[in-house]
Amino acid sequence: MGKIIILCAIFLMVVFFFIWKHKSEHIHIDRAHHHKHKIGHKHGEGYSIDFYAYASKIREWNAVFKVYLSVLTLILCIVLDNPYVSVGVIIAMAYVTVIKGQLPLIEYLSILTIPITFILLSTFTIAIDFSRQPIGQYNLYLGFCYVFTSTAQLKKMIFLILKIFAAISALQMMTLSTPASEIIYVLRKAHVPKIIVELMSLIYRYIFILMDVSVKMKNSAKARHGYCDFKTSCYTFGSIASNMLIISLKKANAYYDAMEARCYDGDLVFLEEDKKVEIAKLAVAAVFIIFLILLWSFTR
Repeated sequence: MGKIIILCAIFLMVVFFFIWKHKSEHIHIDRAHHHKHKIGHKHGEGYSIDFYAYASKIREWNAVFKVYLSVLTLILCIVLDNPYVSVGVIIAMAYVTVIKGQLPLIEYLSILTIPITFILLSTFTIAIDFSRQPIGQYNLYLGFCYVFTSTAQLKKMIFLILKIFAAISALQMMTLSTPASEIIYVLRKAHVPKIIVELMSLIYRYIFILMDVSVKMKNSAKARHGYCDFKTSCYTFGSIASNMLIISLKKANAYYDAMEARCYDGDLVFLEEDKKVEIAKLAVAAVFIIFLILLWSFTR
């Protein structure tokens, strides 16, 4: 059964990869042909995630419900530690985000490429090891040592990838359907210390300001052939990094002046909208949680 799970996981990863590659090539060609004068977003960047949250069709769902469901699903993925549960969470969260939220599949997969890359790099070290002797079920001689692995190590790596990917999928469901202001509102209702909530809000917004400045500086450097060769690229990168510090200080002062001009007195106040929780959604969420627990109990 373990080998079947490994084969299914590898098959799903390969299918998603080729779907993403195939669709991204066609979308890139279509955009280049029909929208030559428009500047598109880059996949996976923060401002794109904020845009998706506002455009999601499930944005009208109660924010407390979405945050609690996401966090509870995340906890179950970690505590139950079951590959079947992980696969169930991945499918369910993708369904909610892509089908219910009407987020294009290609965009959803492209957003997940960054965390998937880090997952693969971090878990790859679990599957392989080095030795001076040819041990393990599979080994490769490199001239000075052996790289070896085994079925147990590969199974452990695949199961860990599934668990992490399921946890990330649960969080992505929340971030791709809930604007940051609503998440902060939920944290306030959960009685998170005010200083933490306000710092989170300021840092979150300030990241986008610096990202916008960085993109403009990079585009300006490209227009002046600042990346024509490796040496020039290194010099340009250093110049942008040093200028970012100065610009960030100026932006911080301007940001604070703008807050004071809007009667800032130490409390960040946002327009908060109360959204009712539908009983049907609560029932479906409860059934989903019970299903995960039953799936764990039958497959452990």
